[in-house]
Amino acid sequence: MNVTVDLAKLGIEQLSAMQLKASDSIAQGERDVILLSPTGSGKTLAYLLPILQKLDVSSKEVQAVVIVPNRELAIQSAEVMQLLTKAMKGFACYGGRPTMDEHRQLRQVQPQIVFATPGRLNDHLDKRNIAIETIQYVVIDEFDKCLEMGFQEEMSKILEKLTAVKQRILLSATDAVEIPHFVNMNNGERLDYLTSATVSHQVRVFSVHSPDKDKLQTLKQLLLSFGNQSTIVFTNYRESAERIHDYLTFQHFYSTVFHGGLDQQERESSIYKFSNGSVNILVSTDLASRGLDIPDVDNIVHYQLPDQEENYVHRTGRTARWEKEGRAFLLIGPTEEIPAYAISHTQEYSIPVTDSQPALPKMATIYIGKGKKDKISKMDVVGFLCKKCQLAPDEIGRIDVNNYYVYVAVQRNKLQEVLKRAKGQKIKGLKTIFEAAE
Repeated sequence: MNVTVDLAKLGIEQLSAMQLKASDSIAQGERDVILLSPTGSGKTLAYLLPILQKLDVSSKEVQAVVIVPNRELAIQSAEVMQLLTKAMKGFACYGGRPTMDEHRQLRQVQPQIVFATPGRLNDHLDKRNIAIETIQYVVIDEFDKCLEMGFQEEMSKILEKLTAVKQRILLSATDAVEIPHFVNMNNGERLDYLTSATVSHQVRVFSVHSPDKDKLQTLKQLLLSFGNQSTIVFTNYRESAERIHDYLTFQHFYSTVFHGGLDQQERESSIYKFSNGSVNILVSTDLASRGLDIPDVDNIVHYQLPDQEENYVHRTGRTARWEKEGRAFLLIGPTEEIPAYAISHTQEYSIPVTDSQPALPKMATIYIGKGKKDKISKMDVVGFLCKKCQLAPDEIGRIDVNNYYVYVAVQRNKLQEVLKRAKGQKIKGLKTIFEAAE
């Protein structure tokens, strides 16, 4: 099936050598494929492009499942697919919301590809919410995470049920895990794009020395020097992430926090605000170091040094994605040293002296209290903002339509004007809340 895809919507002009080779190997036949490639190299496209060409666009059954270790990767992968093509539909399944609601949506959407976490996929298969006999392709993204001991039982049950599978595709940014027998790889072709060069040559790595054990003042000065550039600050612990976020907020930075202790809506809100440019700084544990596809991150700050080189590589890989350039900074306290794995490519950095205030983000997020359940679409939101609030299309940023609410980014200098004009108005005939989601 020849499905038209639009790479331009992802800001991509041409595929990399890895993507071309992987796409060709997956498309050629039914031989299984193992793809090892660094974080940020575009593995999602490498498997999606050939699979889209293999599926039957006229069928309303699920023909491929993509198993991922967390809900954020499920959501983002489904979004990438919908940007690529309108000819087929994808749907994300994950825990934290009722299975029954997902089942109703599955029947409405009728996706050809499902992106799911292991536990939730198993639940749907057990309840026959997804037909087993039509699934021909299985992708295990970040298979080293999906095949960890905590997931092995779930994964074993899933793969045992999928008896009609023709091809298995495994992807990872590390080669640290042995593939269990139950995966049943069929003479898999191994494509290894991992090299001993742990960090992309497009990333410049710097060390910043803090005179104090508590590095908050040094972090503040470093972030002030960045202006309104987007920055992820990595910590090793949830408590540290919360403490740093609270400090930055008190210092009037536009910051948000992301870690496994937050509930689903809090995590989605944090990633959305950072991705759409409403906040400049994301403070996170290693949860954000893999799986999340956040474009255009300018800087990575290792506030606490990573425990292992692998974590350092994944964190740093959040910048310089898609052939772009980026910077990474290691904050070194008075009793700390630059890790051995980073010494060879690290330069010392002196923070420019500045008395400036924290920079304002370019965008601001508006919360609208209606969503998919109310039949609200992205076009409804654009139409409302253009007609009722008199915004130009280029003053509107990313729009996320959730089941019960919408987040939409608008230019920050238009925020108060939009809220004033939206007050008391109806969207698609429905009266609702319009407020700043700051």
